[in-house]
Amino acid sequence: MEIKMFYKTQREIAEIINELVDSYWENGIDEAELVLHLKNLFSNNSGKILKNEQFTTILKQHCGKRRLEVVEAIIKMSEGK
Repeated sequence: MEIKMFYKTQREIAEIINELVDSYWENGIDEAELVLHLKNLFSNNSGKILKNEQFTTILKQHCGKRRLEVVEAIIKMSEGK
């Protein structure tokens, strides 16, 4: 799985989030790797992930509630909330 540091569109971000979370759920990657990749993805692309402290509509549509719950938990954990 190729993971870039910066993404051009929200759809690309949604696709990589889906790949990461699905791979974790299927035991393809471990928890530490999931957390690391999602933290890096968020720190480098936060403007395309959150608008007004909520996930963008495109991410909600493409990723779904359960995947975004995982992403939200990791974001909160990294921010110390």
